[in-house]
Amino acid sequence: MKVILVNGSSRKGGCTGVALNEVARGLRDNGIETEHFFIGNAALPDCIACRKCRELGRCVFQDLVNDFVERARQADGFVFGTPVHYAAASGNMTAFMDRLFYSAPKEAFCRKPAAVITSARRAGTTAAYEQLLKYPGITEMPIVSSCYWNNVHGSRAEDIQQDEEGVRIMRVLGHNMAWLLRCIEAGKAAGVPEPRKEPLA
Repeated sequence: MKVILVNGSSRKGGCTGVALNEVARGLRDNGIETEHFFIGNAALPDCIACRKCRELGRCVFQDLVNDFVERARQADGFVFGTPVHYAAASGNMTAFMDRLFYSAPKEAFCRKPAAVITSARRAGTTAAYEQLLKYPGITEMPIVSSCYWNNVHGSRAEDIQQDEEGVRIMRVLGHNMAWLLRCIEAGKAAGVPEPRKEPLA
């Protein structure tokens, strides 16, 4: 089983990356393979509502969004991480998520567990956390939680390691996602049927 961890920061090794590494450690401790996906700091076009994806089966912009969809088909779970910019996800992460969840075939994500993490110096984490939860929440993805909201605090990467509670939250999140993935696998092996898939509204 594999989980893809998406880094929505413009800094690959920054605070968000450190937090995702802690989640990955919790997953690997439980035998789950992990893959990091960095969306980078080049400008991403946002969704232009052209609806060509309904015709093409992919986003009209041929960039990393379509690349990610191909990876997502082979993944069993996802963690989406973002720094907090004025109590919201980063601009690139917002564009990425809007286009990804609008254009991707539903089967790439449906019924696959997802988690969201946010990173900030101090405040705004819960607003950004709620913003990103909307995407898996409309795609029939089981949402994985931890022992507190999935947030870390610090201005620099090294500050995150000093946020003992935040690091623990990330590790517990990894353990919880690994447990849920195993439960889903066990359910399939036992012949538990999935609910009927519904079209997006």
